[in-house]
Amino acid sequence: MSHQLLDRLRAVDVAEKIGPLAKPANAALLEEWQRSGVRFVSSADQLTDRYYDAVRELFDCIAPAAGETPILHEGGIYHGCWLESTGTINAELLSRFLPSVTTATYSAFARYQRDDGLFPYKVTPQGPAFNQIQLVTPLARSVWNHFRLNRLDAGWLTEMFGAMSRYDAWLARHRDTLGTGAVEAFSTYDTGHDLSSRFWHVPDSPFANDPTRYDPDNPILPFIAPDLTANVACQRDYLGAIADHLGGDGNAWRQKAEASRVALYEQCFDPDDVFFYDRDRHGRLVRVQSDNLLRVLACEVGDADGFAEALARYLLNTRKFFAKFPLTSIALDDPRFDPTFGQNSWNGPTNFLTLIRTPHAFEHHGHHVELSWIMQPTLSALFNADRFPQTLSPYTGQAGFTEKYSPSILCLLDFIERLSGIVPRPDGAIWFTSLLPKPVLHKHENWETGYARRVGGTSYELINTALGGEIYRNGELICRFPAGIRVMLDQSGALLGLVCVTSRQVDGVLTFQGQDHAFRILPNEQIAFESGSWSRTASPGLVLPS
Repeated sequence: MSHQLLDRLRAVDVAEKIGPLAKPANAALLEEWQRSGVRFVSSADQLTDRYYDAVRELFDCIAPAAGETPILHEGGIYHGCWLESTGTINAELLSRFLPSVTTATYSAFARYQRDDGLFPYKVTPQGPAFNQIQLVTPLARSVWNHFRLNRLDAGWLTEMFGAMSRYDAWLARHRDTLGTGAVEAFSTYDTGHDLSSRFWHVPDSPFANDPTRYDPDNPILPFIAPDLTANVACQRDYLGAIADHLGGDGNAWRQKAEASRVALYEQCFDPDDVFFYDRDRHGRLVRVQSDNLLRVLACEVGDADGFAEALARYLLNTRKFFAKFPLTSIALDDPRFDPTFGQNSWNGPTNFLTLIRTPHAFEHHGHHVELSWIMQPTLSALFNADRFPQTLSPYTGQAGFTEKYSPSILCLLDFIERLSGIVPRPDGAIWFTSLLPKPVLHKHENWETGYARRVGGTSYELINTALGGEIYRNGELICRFPAGIRVMLDQSGALLGLVCVTSRQVDGVLTFQGQDHAFRILPNEQIAFESGSWSRTASPGLVLPS
């Protein structure tokens, strides 16, 4: 089967698989995609077809907004680019496939920044909008990863650094009215948590649609918000890294980041629940357990032990967020949980924006195996869906609200690459992972895969069968390894090490450039290869579903 898959992978014509382009501008996108060398095939035609459905519909989500340059749009009913999603995490994923569009998307927010430092919360064909802030994924992290991955010009990074620094000053000036050092939410839309019971009896928009004001007659506003505060803390850490690179004072930013984390724990963390909650203006915690927790963790808050406890108590708990099709937007055992998925709701359904924000939190702490338990049912749902929706039923995986939604399109592309493909990393490493996507419902099937990508002028191919993976470099076989393993190479093609991405111990042999290297590796363990021998570099353990 491996040779048949390899032949099919090498023969696939991306343009033919995508079919007729919906608009003339898509020709440039197809050309850029082909330069990436990214191709995918599966032993199941259904998977192959759905992959190229995603590529075709992704192209349809790229178009001009306020200006003439095409940028990434949210898709579905959302005509434009939102800072909380399209303008951060969506574009960060797109960076591996269409980097020019990612650059243009980030640049749009700097271009339309107000004179006082406020970024638009969205950029639409009608122009930039400033009604609220709407923050989740830290822009500075996305910008820094995009810059490093694609080796961009320092002039662009300097421009983005200046814009993000001015925005940080705006938030400090206008969103800390209680003087706690944290960041405040003035409305539901400030965090994009539409319909969430987290914000019951709070207005959707800031007072008078002015992001510097909250309703003075509301009895509980402002909220000291953990996701907004964590966002700023993480932003400041990455602004520090960017400042260092540009020859500035990164320590000043790191001190600000630490002050934000101190405020986050003082104001929003409940040590008994081990959860982050909003705090209202009267000092009371708003005890609604939402995906706020994951948002904070994705901002690199907390240590390894804290993350493992969050997994055990919440994210992998089937009474909390670990539904059959995880992760829910509100804890399953909350009496306000509502699984209705036919609308834009953050009060129960599984949202694709949550799913594409998830990998960073898990990978930051080395919990790759547990991440696969979220990716597998998500891909299974997308392979069976008739569209790319915003929401899923947490019980059945049925596609919910809207269609042609770029976060779910990018989720499919990203999860296939993380699970069974080739991922170039900002630090220069290249990941080759041998896990097969598999169905969640009904009978077991073997879905074997082939994946190709060009990295730094070198062409790589990865063939995955039930037995394991084969890596080809410029057409030549260089590596064989068992299933359940991630192989890491550097830019020159040298072997860096392995990660175990399955829940069992793997005793096996890696054959690299004609030499056999036996190894034993535990779930989530990472081992480095140097001078012909292995050494353990990380072993965070495995957290079981609860």
